[in-house]
Amino acid sequence: MVGRFSGDPPQPRKAIFRRFFHPKTGQEIDRGLLLWFPGPSSFTGEDCCELHVHGGSAVSSAIIDALGSVSGLRYAGPGEFTRRSFQNGKLDLTEVEGIADLINAETEAQRRLALRQMNGALAKLYAAWKDKLLKNVAHLEAFIDFSEEENIEDGVTQAVFDNIVEVQQDIQRHLQDSRRGERLRTGVHLAIVGRPNVGKSSLLNTLCGRPVAMVSPVAGTTRDVIETTLNISGYPVIVSDTAGLRHTNDELESEGVRRAIERSKSSDILVVVVDVRDASVQRFLSSGHSSADRFVSRLLRRLGVVTLQSEGDVERPEVILLLNKDDLIPERKRLELLHAIQGRSRKAFCCLGSCYTEGGLDEFLNLLTTVLQNLCDDSSTESPMLTNDRHRLHLVNCLKFLTKYVEEHRSNDCVLGAEALRRALRQMAKVTGHVTTVTGHVTTTTGDDILDVIFNDFCIGK
Repeated sequence: MVGRFSGDPPQPRKAIFRRFFHPKTGQEIDRGLLLWFPGPSSFTGEDCCELHVHGGSAVSSAIIDALGSVSGLRYAGPGEFTRRSFQNGKLDLTEVEGIADLINAETEAQRRLALRQMNGALAKLYAAWKDKLLKNVAHLEAFIDFSEEENIEDGVTQAVFDNIVEVQQDIQRHLQDSRRGERLRTGVHLAIVGRPNVGKSSLLNTLCGRPVAMVSPVAGTTRDVIETTLNISGYPVIVSDTAGLRHTNDELESEGVRRAIERSKSSDILVVVVDVRDASVQRFLSSGHSSADRFVSRLLRRLGVVTLQSEGDVERPEVILLLNKDDLIPERKRLELLHAIQGRSRKAFCCLGSCYTEGGLDEFLNLLTTVLQNLCDDSSTESPMLTNDRHRLHLVNCLKFLTKYVEEHRSNDCVLGAEALRRALRQMAKVTGHVTTVTGHVTTTTGDDILDVIFNDFCIGK
């Protein structure tokens, strides 16, 4: 094909400048770079040719028309190049999903996470677990089949048990990540809540740098959840402005309040906005001994957005209290209040500011960045983060079968224990899409319908 289109193929993996001609008419189409990648040293593992031409629509159309005139050539299906790479063993499913995540990454943190997965961080971790499971399944089955004939020592079963318990603990630690990777991949949900006219919509507009929500001195202006996605310090944040929380007889506003409470309970971060002139703030300031943590706890309870187990503790460190409109109080009182919330806070994230003057916005963003880091980063371990619900499902199922094996081992039933390990191995293999059987045969474990979703939806155009 390359010879018909542009003369003899160049040396493998070396770019060469060529003229491109229509194979039927012989007319010159364009001049550009030609690269030749013979398999298996290519992205797909098959022979591949790349044409680098000028990007105009007429040139592209002429190139496609010329290629279409060659017998045996056709358009690639959605994600077909990546699918062939997977089927030829060049990528596993976690790396395929990493490519899709990299294409769809909108923030720096998402890009880093996707790149790490695309480069095989998860693939190496899961392959190590899979190989360990495979080895121990083989050892246990050898003990069952040949222990009497081949004088296999009884210590094999204990060694298998010790190895499996180690894998079990590793998977448990991997799953106990507070969904950091999934949250980073799909976006952190932040809800702005508070009473009417405290500045919630103004805060949203300030964060967005444009008027996303209407602002009015009339209470109850916002009656539905207004949602927008922002890049805050490199983290993807889905910000929701909600209706003011109060009792009302207005049917539409009541529905807005209900939706606000519902959204607040499903969010990762709550930004509670309070007018600094509110009576509750003044009582906190005059008390002299009440902690800021208890103040936030009681405020959340009155708003009805969080259920707390104990009144004195802020159960969720992802709550940020913004005392808004500090430009409307004397500087002396503002400093007094600032000193009080800083000196009496152990867990709560509190700050003063004004959405009108944007004073205190930098401090608020610093607090928000700290919370985002707590939710999304895991500096305590070098292990790659779990990023996908599909991975979590199969790993949880794998753990169930490993637990079943432990139970059978303690009952001295090696046969049922081996069957539990085989099922655990299959669940682990479903994460990567391939399994090596005890006999060494490699097969694809993911059904065609699942592969269609992964490649059609995740890798369009690759």
